Amino acid sequence: MVRNHDPLPGRILIFNAQSQLLEEVERVEKTEDEWRLLLSPEQFRVARMKGTEPPFTGAYHDFHGNGLFRCVCCGTDLFNSKTKFDSGTGWPSFTAPVDEHNIRRVQDVSLGMIRTEVLCARCGAHLGHVFPDGPPPTGQRYCMNSSSLSFYGSRDNSPERPAKAPHS
Repeated sequence: MVRNHDPLPGRILIFNAQSQLLEEVERVEKTEDEWRLLLSPEQFRVARMKGTEPPFTGAYHDFHGNGLFRCVCCGTDLFNSKTKFDSGTGWPSFTAPVDEHNIRRVQDVSLGMIRTEVLCARCGAHLGHVFPDGPPPTGQRYCMNSSSLSFYGSRDNSPERPAKAPHS
């Protein structure tokens, strides 16, 4: 359902990259035990417990497929591969999300630093952080964890699914 006003309680507006429309969808809320059943241990540690994978170890840091990167927890469209670039950091980096509706930014003061954490707007999964040192046109570097993402597209347009596929 597409709406042009504020969503109903318990619902959120999310941009669908395929239809190019904002859609009103239910928020995805699960218990810790439900997330543990749906995700691999590493996906759970990173996406639900705000972990970070070591640099240069994630599936997508040196990945060059064409398509969409989605939230591993709820399937929300997050980044188009056209915005991916090699930042040299060891994590997949993007210049912009598919739409601002699909992410949330919150201040992160952990580890003695002040950073901007990026979360999935629909389910609250920890995706990574955004920094103001990216290339044009945005100047932003969305430094994401591969464990928080799944990729849909690739050379043959078939989905490459995570070890445990999410169910929303």
